[in-house]
Amino acid sequence: MKIVCSRSNLLKGVNIVSKAVSSKTTLPILECILIESHNGVIKMTANDLELGIETTIEGSILKEGTVAIEARIFSEIIRRLPENDVTIEVTDNYHTLITCEKAKFNLAGRSGDDFSALPHIEKENHITLSQYALKEIIKQTIFSISDNDNNVIMTGELFQVDDQTFKVVSLDGFRISIRRIELKDHYDHVNMIIPGKTLNDLTKILSGETEEEIKIYFTRNHLLFEFENTKVVSRIIDGEYFKIDQMLSNDYQTKIRVNKKDFLNCIERSTLLVREGEKKPIIMNITDGNMELQVKSSIGSMDEEIAIQKEGKDIAIAFNQKYLIEAIRVIDDEEIDIYMTNAKAPCIIKDEKESYIYLILPVNFNPNI
Repeated sequence: MKIVCSRSNLLKGVNIVSKAVSSKTTLPILECILIESHNGVIKMTANDLELGIETTIEGSILKEGTVAIEARIFSEIIRRLPENDVTIEVTDNYHTLITCEKAKFNLAGRSGDDFSALPHIEKENHITLSQYALKEIIKQTIFSISDNDNNVIMTGELFQVDDQTFKVVSLDGFRISIRRIELKDHYDHVNMIIPGKTLNDLTKILSGETEEEIKIYFTRNHLLFEFENTKVVSRIIDGEYFKIDQMLSNDYQTKIRVNKKDFLNCIERSTLLVREGEKKPIIMNITDGNMELQVKSSIGSMDEEIAIQKEGKDIAIAFNQKYLIEAIRVIDDEEIDIYMTNAKAPCIIKDEKESYIYLILPVNFNPNI
């Protein structure tokens, strides 16, 4: 094999597929990037058997062939080469010569015969949306998946399609995040759980452009994201997701409307007084037209008031600052509505159309702070 590509094209391809290179494996071939040049196409692939990514790059093929190269060293070499054309030539026994200007590297490559091909995906059931919309909806929910493998269902997000509605749900036992968007076309019903790692990696390679589309194909065991010159194939998490609708209630005793920016800034200021690992919640004392926010820790205390619009009863309730910040930060509205029942029941932050819903459990606190 012999190909010539610009350093920038090579680096783009490496950065995309490297997300699927296995970091913990007993199979050395899974630590490699497969480079193939056939029929005028240069293709890069990585596959850790849970997530597989394939992308094509522009370049010239002087001789067709295939080689698997250890991903870490290959990516570091390409990253540090001059911004110029790079020649990759594979000789006997898969010895791989990488040349750029006066720089030359000789690596021991591998045969691609043992490389695990991406699973074949039947392109039947799918949805189409913009890369921007998908990237945003993941960003607005991914923070509330669990990083605890004791309940694997919580380590993923629910993708649900009903006709023209696409809904994404995540939860970790302390909060629930829900986002809904309307699709342009009508689609078949879909209900499946996608690993959080897949979605995190996907957001890093999506362009996020509104005019660029992505197609998502659904099968029984896999999910295929197809966009531009790239395919991302992921296993799904087997199991039944939680009955989210049963956890959400429209009943409330108190509703407040507050300026998002003012509220977020105040909560972020309160974190200055809380050491890492210290459980010191922010206490919200809500009365007519006013919300007092208090924090008291070993460092000191903070007391701040924010103007609000209130309906219903006065209430004192406390929350983990991190959970509030992560939910409020991804809301685009200037003002947000918060619904509460009592100091022991979760609050719900949502808009009138319920395009977003964030449920957050309160924490116990000393009312005599």
